[in-house]
Amino acid sequence: MSNPTSDEPVVAAMPAPLPAPTVHPEAVADEARTPPELPKVGAGYIWFMVLAQFGVFMAFITPIAISLAIRVQSIAPGHAEYLGYITGAGALFVMLSAPFMGVWSDRTRSRLGRRRPFMIGGMVVGVVSLVWMAAAPSVLLLGVGWVLAQWGWGTVLSNLQISTADRLPESQRGKVGGLTGFATQIAPVFGVVIAQFFTANALLLFLVPGAVGVVLVTLFVTLVHEDDSRGLPKEQLTVGRLLRKYVYNPAQFPDFSWNWLGRFLFYFGLTLNTTFTAFFFAERMGVTVDKVAGVIAALGGIGVLATTAGALGGGFLSDRLRRRRVFLVLGGAVMAAGMTTMALSNSLPLLIAGSLVVSLGIGLFAAVDQALLLDVLPEKDTDAGRFMGITGFATSIPQAVAPLAASAILLIGVTGGQKNYTLLFLIAAALVLLGGLVILRIRSVR
Repeated sequence: MSNPTSDEPVVAAMPAPLPAPTVHPEAVADEARTPPELPKVGAGYIWFMVLAQFGVFMAFITPIAISLAIRVQSIAPGHAEYLGYITGAGALFVMLSAPFMGVWSDRTRSRLGRRRPFMIGGMVVGVVSLVWMAAAPSVLLLGVGWVLAQWGWGTVLSNLQISTADRLPESQRGKVGGLTGFATQIAPVFGVVIAQFFTANALLLFLVPGAVGVVLVTLFVTLVHEDDSRGLPKEQLTVGRLLRKYVYNPAQFPDFSWNWLGRFLFYFGLTLNTTFTAFFFAERMGVTVDKVAGVIAALGGIGVLATTAGALGGGFLSDRLRRRRVFLVLGGAVMAAGMTTMALSNSLPLLIAGSLVVSLGIGLFAAVDQALLLDVLPEKDTDAGRFMGITGFATSIPQAVAPLAASAILLIGVTGGQKNYTLLFLIAAALVLLGGLVILRIRSVR
């Protein structure tokens, strides 16, 4: 499951220290062989995929953006911290369950295929959870509803993404990554706009964005064909074998491991950068936090455009030029430049400029990294869901750990009660740059 953004103990999730590719030349040689190119998918598959991912993000990112906060305020006035507990519980559940759901999807044998049953089931759970949250009389039950929402809609999203691993040839992965990146950026914006009309009606507040998700995912499920999977080989799955699916040998798949590490470093730096954005702007502008809400909102809207430009431009160009790594290094470098500008600036124009450069880098890195992931994903025919779930740890662990690390960094060298935002943003810049550079260790993709 996601989250996106989403989505096991750290020891099990993180690969062991990565070896140099030359340690096992036979593994590298196998990985470097170019597999037969999948046939190109039609425009219908691409656009229904884009619409479906737009719908999923409308359905379960809108609650994070506004709906959950409104319900928490209604149920427990004055306890905004409960929102953090609820979203944290949902993210933890998704992180632990994602590889299991991926393995289950890989081994499903049905007339509808392997992925569509989970999209349908995830939608049902997702809609039930939205109704549950709208009617929840307590914070505890609201939290249970959100965990179900994360599980349901996250299952839909993960199987849509696994479908791209099943179907997309290398020549279309960047383009589709850019288009879906664009869709997932603008979906929360539309969700918040729609939700503003239903703030007085808890049921509609959750169900209207959810209905958009149901309609668009249903279009994909009903109009995009997936082959019958009942004839595929079956594997008996014991508890022990399932637990072993949560880990893998990095030496066997070095390029996948380098991609995992690069993504981990990138999202760790990104989370350091975004966790205290409002407080950072308030300090640099010399105002209280409540005074920067308008600036943050305006930056968010313009930032979507910058992120979209990076995602679409990088995705389409990486396909046309048949290059991935250079765009990821460039994305990390652009983000690092933006973060450094923000760290060293004391005026609003420079803060805004730095923030927009960061957004451009995010789009560039994220879209092309999704394409690169599909290029290096191991065992696509049998274990695509499993390895997509393991990849999710590269984003979910930073989302859980980086905010704690950021709080500690802010206290280093503090004088006069001022937090060390400069050091925080410079460390974030170093991490995203390193995340891009790590990708250069990948050998099977240019």
